[in-house]
Amino acid sequence: MKIVSTIARYLLGVIFLVFGLNGFLHFIPMPPPASPLAGQLMGALFGSSYYVVIFLLQITGGALLLAGRYVPLALTLLGPLVANIFLYHAFLDHPGLPLALLVCVLWILTALSVRSAFAGIFQQRVTA
Repeated sequence: MKIVSTIARYLLGVIFLVFGLNGFLHFIPMPPPASPLAGQLMGALFGSSYYVVIFLLQITGGALLLAGRYVPLALTLLGPLVANIFLYHAFLDHPGLPLALLVCVLWILTALSVRSAFAGIFQQRVTA
């Protein structure tokens, strides 16, 4: 399991680092959104410069995963992004759904390898 989680961590790190850098450097051409609603959402993100925060979080999380340092922090930063990527492709832009599912699986495999770091948030009651 250790080898699988390490491979998943590296793949997830590469994916987020590459796509985060692509947001600023535009070295991978992005196809147009499959639906008008997806285009409106992307237009709002890019028009408001909100994408800068998204891409910086992707670069930071990806770099931390590749470095193998602060992996729980990286997963915490990337978790909401993974959820949004999956939901965006599930509801608005279906052609990207296989990659979104792959990212979800890689995130889960990586999170399982450091699940002890998240043990505190799954406690029903905490004594002061």
